[in-house]
Parts: sequence; structure tokens; C-alpha cells
Amino acid sequence: MAGRTVLISGAGIAGPTLAYWLARHGMRPTVVERATTVRSSGSPVDVRGPAVEVAERMGIMPRLREAATDVRGLSFVDAAGRRVGRVNMRAVQRAAGSSEVEVPRGDLASILSEASRDHVELLFGDSITTLSQDPGGVEVTFERAAPRRFDLVIGADGLHSTVRRLAFGPEPGYVRHAGVWVATLRLDRPAEDPHHVVMHNTPGRAVAVHPSMGGPALAAFMFRGPMVPDFDHRDAGQHKRMIADAYAGGSWRVPELLEQVAATDDLYFDSVSVVDLPRWSHDRVAVLGDAASCVSLFGDGSTLAIAGAHTLAEELAASPADHAAAFGRYEMRHRTLVEPKQRSVDQAAAMMIPATSAGILTRNLATRLWPLGAAAVWTRRRLAAHPQGA
Repeated sequence: MAGRTVLISGAGIAGPTLAYWLARHGMRPTVVERATTVRSSGSPVDVRGPAVEVAERMGIMPRLREAATDVRGLSFVDAAGRRVGRVNMRAVQRAAGSSEVEVPRGDLASILSEASRDHVELLFGDSITTLSQDPGGVEVTFERAAPRRFDLVIGADGLHSTVRRLAFGPEPGYVRHAGVWVATLRLDRPAEDPHHVVMHNTPGRAVAVHPSMGGPALAAFMFRGPMVPDFDHRDAGQHKRMIADAYAGGSWRVPELLEQVAATDDLYFDSVSVVDLPRWSHDRVAVLGDAASCVSLFGDGSTLAIAGAHTLAEELAASPADHAAAFGRYEMRHRTLVEPKQRSVDQAAAMMIPATSAGILTRNLATRLWPLGAAAVWTRRRLAAHPQGA
């Protein structure tokens, strides 16, 4: 693959990681990103298990630890702000033998982008419009740039992947709404508690405030609801109306937080969905990260994106003359990490967003067992989901 040209769509987590490792193996990656800059919004995410080793080999772990949040626990509160349940996250991590680090998503994307910047061609503010494959390569047209030809094209462009749509067909054929919606935004001030995520639940609704190291807190809204027939993932006005409707009459800090939703120009909002593709490659085109296998509510997507990008680069380097075999090995290896996480979406929703008052009470009472019995269950699930390390 030395000198081969690879177009990567998406400059989030998977795209820059893949570009870094492809360049290390002598390939020539180009990253195209619809946004004009790396996105700053999004909830904190975890770098754990196999992703930690990849980050260490990239030399970015010191920067990730500098940017890491200092969250020590998760507190559940009632309408008056009184704590009704608590999870000691440090104890859970110790019980699991975890070396994970939690980082704001924007910081992780920036650090990965900077690590790969000197080795990759970047096309910000642009997007792929057509792909045309032949035995020798892929002809690509863009919204702004002139048409070009690449040896391979990789879609690392998220849940609503343009590459997946062009190569595999329309999104409804492969994407299943998991019955939950998520929104995140930066608030206008730091969190009152710099060490705890604070979450308030009502049936089918959750709102949380997450501290950030020395900066504004993050707010997250998670609520149950069916797919909206005319949902447009780029329509911020529609997103704000959906959040306002879902949380109308809300308690705790909800009215104040809704005011900030209305005022923000940097809101992330989307369906929690499961992507189910029979195959992750089609001739010279493959998909990676959420484009291939959107997963869970627990921040695992970034870990899987980093690990998957490294695996894909490794397999392409292992068979320079046979990209089809490389794509097949990448998929076989990475599905063993992804599929258990896809099956756990309902379990994650049951914990974070109980559907009934009784479910909220049961969850709050169960947190009194943490990190004892629950930590053991957590550890077993992590090990089952990540055979290479929790």
C-alpha cells in the first residue's frame, strides 16, 4: 500500500486516527470534513481498553490526561436537588482494573487532529457528492473541490454517513432508532460541583450537568421517544423544539437549562441509533466508527472508533496488494468488540433513563450497592464486551 491514496470522510475521532496510522504505513491520506473546523461540542467520552494502547503508541496520552475531566462520581438528584443515589466512579474503575481516561469530545478530536495534521491533506468545509468505482480506483466528486481519483475511500463520517449512503444505499435500510434522543451543549458557567456529574430523572427523561476541567459545564438531555418521520439531523430549530416539548414543565434546573438550549448556536442533537450493515466494505470503499456500527450511551463509541481505525490501518498495511482481504480481516476483528456493545443499548437506557417512576426508584436504590455487587457486574460486562481488556 506504500504511496496509495486514501480519502477519509470525517474529521471526528476515527478519521484522524486512521489518517495518522495510514501515513505511518507509507500511505497518503486525505481527510474531507463538512464542517469548517473540528467540532467543539459533544459529551465527554472515554478512551479505554484497546484505545489506550493506541493513544500511547501515538504519543498523545499525556495530552489526553491533561485534558481529562476529574469526575469522581455520578449523583442522582430529586426535583429539589437532594441526592437520592450515587455511583463512585473511581471505585468502579479500580474494581475493573481500568486505565481509562474521560475527555471532552472536542478536546479528543482536536488532539487527534493535531497528531495527524503533519501527515495528512485536510479539506475542511467540503463533502463528497459522488463515488464511482472501477477496478483501479475510485473517482470522487466534491461539493467544492475539483474531482479527484483515489485508490480507496473510507467513510468515518458518523451516524448519517454520506459515504455509507453512496456506497451501500439509503440510511433507513441500515439504521435503527433505539427509542432515545440525546442533546448536549456547553453552558455559560462552570459546574457547581467540579467532581460529580449530577443527573435528574423523571419517567423517560434525564438531564445532567457534567463538569469540565476549568471551563464551562456541559449539559446533556436524554429522553425516550419514537422516531420523528420528518427528522432532519441538521435542523437546529427542529431540535430545539423537540427538546422544549419533551421537557415542558420540567423540574430541578430544567427551565434554566432550556433557556440555554434556546440561546445556543452549538447544540448537538440526534437519535440514539444502531447501525446494522451486513458488510462494512464494498469493493474499494469501507466504513469505520459510527458509520459502520453506531453503539451506546456510555461513551464507548470513541474507544471503538480509535481501536477500529488502528485495526483497519494495520490490516491494510498487512496485505498491500489486496485491500479486499484487508477489509475482511478488519471487519472480522473489530466486530468482536462492537457487537456486544450494540446489544447493550437497552441496558444502558434502562440505567440512565428509566421509563417509569418505579424504575427510577429501583435504579436509585440499586446505586447503594455500588461499587460492591454492581461493580462486579460492571466488570464482567466490560470484560465480555472487550476481550482484549475492559
